[in-house]
Amino acid sequence: MISILQSSARAASVDESDVQAAMTMAAAGGISPVLALIESGAVDERVFTRHLAEDLGWKWLETPQPEADDMAELKRMIPARFAVRHQVFPVGFERDEAGTTRNRLVLACHDPCDLMARQAVARQSELPVRWCLTPRGELLNAVQQLYGVGAETFDALIAAGGGGTDELHLRDEANVIDDEDEDASVVKFVNQIIREALAQKATDIHVEPQPDSLRIRYRIDGFLHEIPVPENIKQLQASVIARIKVMSKLDIAEKRLPQDGRIHLKAEGQSIDVRVACIPSVEGESISLRLLGQERFTLDRLGLNEAHRQTIELLLAKPNGIVLVTGPTGSGKSTTLYTFLSQLNSVHRRIVTIEDPVENKLPGIVQIPVKNEIGLTFASGLRSILRGDPNVVMVGEIRDLETAEIAVRASLTGHLVFSTLHTNDAVAGITRLIEMGVKPFLVSSSVRAFLAQRLVRVLCESCKAPAKYAGDELIKLGFPEAKGKTLWRATQGGCQHCRGTGYSGRVALYEIALMTPTMQSMVSQRASEADLHTQARKDGFIPMREYGLQKALAGVTTLEEVARVTSEELA
Repeated sequence: MISILQSSARAASVDESDVQAAMTMAAAGGISPVLALIESGAVDERVFTRHLAEDLGWKWLETPQPEADDMAELKRMIPARFAVRHQVFPVGFERDEAGTTRNRLVLACHDPCDLMARQAVARQSELPVRWCLTPRGELLNAVQQLYGVGAETFDALIAAGGGGTDELHLRDEANVIDDEDEDASVVKFVNQIIREALAQKATDIHVEPQPDSLRIRYRIDGFLHEIPVPENIKQLQASVIARIKVMSKLDIAEKRLPQDGRIHLKAEGQSIDVRVACIPSVEGESISLRLLGQERFTLDRLGLNEAHRQTIELLLAKPNGIVLVTGPTGSGKSTTLYTFLSQLNSVHRRIVTIEDPVENKLPGIVQIPVKNEIGLTFASGLRSILRGDPNVVMVGEIRDLETAEIAVRASLTGHLVFSTLHTNDAVAGITRLIEMGVKPFLVSSSVRAFLAQRLVRVLCESCKAPAKYAGDELIKLGFPEAKGKTLWRATQGGCQHCRGTGYSGRVALYEIALMTPTMQSMVSQRASEADLHTQARKDGFIPMREYGLQKALAGVTTLEEVARVTSEELA
C-alpha cells in the first residue's frame, strides 16, 4: 500500500520529501498515511484521491450520490451510526444482467488505509463489497444529506425507546456542546444540531413543527436552508423542544404563551450567546435560536471603502451629536453600532447603551436591556442614563417622539449619541424624524449623519467566475453603466468551500448622508426629500446602489445581489 501511495503522490506532483515527511508523521502519530499526506497540505485532495483510485483499480467519485430506488435498503444495511463512525457511504448495488439480484454492495470511503473500517464493513454487510474512493468532505456531506444531522444519535435513541418526553432525562448540565458523549441522548442530538449550525456559520436555527415532521432550517448568509433530518424525527419533537427550553431557562410546562430566553454555550473553547424565542403554533411550539458569537468589532471587518472609512473616523471623533444608522431588520445595524462603540471604548470614556435586547456583551461598556413590563422603556432608560454622566450613549432604536426628543437633547448638551431608525435610505431618515414630531431646526442642529446599509452575499473566492452580461440584462438589473466592465458571477452548483451556493459570507453596502451646512439650512426650511437627495449628491453623497456597483466591479459580489437589496431611483 505504501508504494501505491507514493506512486499516487508522485502522479499528483508531490515532492518526495513531502511524502516521506507525511509517512514519518503517520508512523509517529499512529494515523493513516493518507490522512497524514492530505493534512500536511502538500497535496490537493481531489487530485491525489483520483490518482490513488486509479492505482488501486477503484472507481473515483467526485460527489457520491445514492441510487434513489435503493435508499431505504441502503440505510437498512448501513445504518447512520455505522456510516458516521466508520466514515463510509452506501452508493448502491451491483446487480446481475437481469437487474433483479443484488450481487455486491457499492461503498465509498475516503481512506483505503482504514483497515478497521473495512473489517467492520465485512462483518456488517450482507453482500460482498466493491469499494469506491471519494474526497473526505464530499463523503461527510453525502452522509449528512442521506441520513440527516444527528441521525446516528437519533437511531440509537429510537432503538433504546428514548423518544419520550421524560424531563428527568433533559438534565440542565453545562452547555458545552463540543464534548463527545458516547451515550445516545436528546442532549447529544440537540448539541449536534447546534454544532452543525456553527460549522456552517449559520446565524439562526429555526425548529418548526410540521404536521408529519419537525423541520429544521439554518439561516446562512441571510438565506434559509432546510437541513436534512432523520426520518421519523417527529417522535422526538417534544423532547427536542423541551431540551432547548431547559438550556435557555424557560418554563417547560408553559406551552401556550411566547417565551424568550438565552443560552450560553461553550464550543471549541469559545463562548457563544444564543438568543431563544419560543412561540406556540397549531402544530406545537416553534423555536428560533439566534447565534451570537463573541465577535471582534473592528472597522476593518465592515468592508468600508477608503472614503467612507475616513468619514466614519471623522464622525467618531466628534464630541457630540447624533449618528443614526438606518435599514431593515437583519441588515447589520447592530454590528455597525457595536463596531463604533468598540472604536470609542477606552478607560477615559463612559459608554452606556440601552437595547432591546442586548445582543452582544461588550467589556467596559454599561449595557441596559429594555424591560417594558416594568416600565423600563427606551425613553425612561435614556432619561436615567443621562443622569449618570455618560460621554457616549447608544439607543437601540428610536421608535417614538419621546425617545427622539431625549436623544436630541442629549446631543445638544454634549453627548455623542448613536441609534437606529427603520427607513429605506439615509436621506429618508431626515423626513422620518420630522414626521415623528421632532422640530426641523432640532434635527438640523443635532444630527451629524445618517448611515444606511444593506447586506449582500460575498462571492466564493474558490469558485467565482468572470461574467459577461448582455446589454438588455444590464438594463433589466438597472446597471447600464456597467457595459463593457469586468464583472463576476457565482458558479452554478458552487464548490465544497461555499456549500454549493457560490457565496461565502456577507458584506455591507453603505450610503452616508452628512448634515452639511447647506443640508442643515434646507432641513430647517422643510425642503422636500427629493431636494435633499439632490443637495446630498452635490455634497459628495454616494447612493448605496453606486457603492454596490463598486463592490461588484471589485469582484466582491454580483450585480444580482446588489439589485436584490437596493432600489433603483425613479426618474
